[in-house]
Amino acid sequence: MLGKYAPDAQIDHQGNVTAIIPSGNPSAKRLMLDAHIDQIGFIVSYIDNDGFLRVGACGGPDLRIALAQSVTVHGVEDIRGVVSTLPPHVSSDHSKAPEIGDISIDIGMTREEAEKLVPLGSRVTIDSCFRELSDGTVSSPSVDDRSGVCAILCALEMLRGKKPGYDLAICFSAQEETGERGVKGAAFRLEPDEAIAVDVSFGRTPDSTPHETAELGSGVMIGYSAALDREMSDRLKKIAAERGIPHTIEVMPSSTGTNADSIAVSRSGVKCCTLSIPIRYMHTPIETVRLCDIENTARLICEYVAGGDCND
Repeated sequence: MLGKYAPDAQIDHQGNVTAIIPSGNPSAKRLMLDAHIDQIGFIVSYIDNDGFLRVGACGGPDLRIALAQSVTVHGVEDIRGVVSTLPPHVSSDHSKAPEIGDISIDIGMTREEAEKLVPLGSRVTIDSCFRELSDGTVSSPSVDDRSGVCAILCALEMLRGKKPGYDLAICFSAQEETGERGVKGAAFRLEPDEAIAVDVSFGRTPDSTPHETAELGSGVMIGYSAALDREMSDRLKKIAAERGIPHTIEVMPSSTGTNADSIAVSRSGVKCCTLSIPIRYMHTPIETVRLCDIENTARLICEYVAGGDCND
């Protein structure tokens, strides 16, 4: 889809999808727009004598919901499986969240059969699907952070026919959930002057802390942190207020937990800010987002890049 806006889009050695969109102004600064495309899950570490698959974590899946889930094992071919669990009748402490070493996957095979179809290192994903809820709300795996990818693509569509004030470096980055590895090489190669990391943050639920979360539908969350450039944050906040773009402020005292932390220290340093989309149930197969928050994130990106009315 990025190729619609940037014919030179490419996939690099780390799996990042990147492209440069020139502004036509030879003196323009380069702004990097980043969102990550990787999905959390598991990786097969060994097969026990009974044919059960033992796994490690890829990223930080919420292990509280891992038991009794349907999964797909991406081996020689895709294989259906289920995460094993003890019935509550015989469990000594069924209220305790499992540790990764407790997770085993039943694919209905003997060890010998499994070893032929499931090489060690095979990835495992929890089965889920895209669901439309009410009031423009959707639930799906990988909303973190493919909703950020959607926001950037939507912003590029809004920018068509406009004169951007920046050369754009687009990065849909790999391996964010496993240490921001993908964006480190991409930022070094793309050499941005400024960067906006578009990610997700915590949406409000009945059991959450109000000042640490944002309501779904409340708009884009503009990041403030010691790790971010305050002038960029202030400018984004000013633009949002002037253009009537719904927004909230997200304060992250020391670091952001996003790709902005790595982009900021690339080469001789990059001015960075974060724009976050509030979601519920992060790192589960039912991550939930309000579509208007994605659209308002895109509007703010468009206004920052080009100015003017991005609604026409």
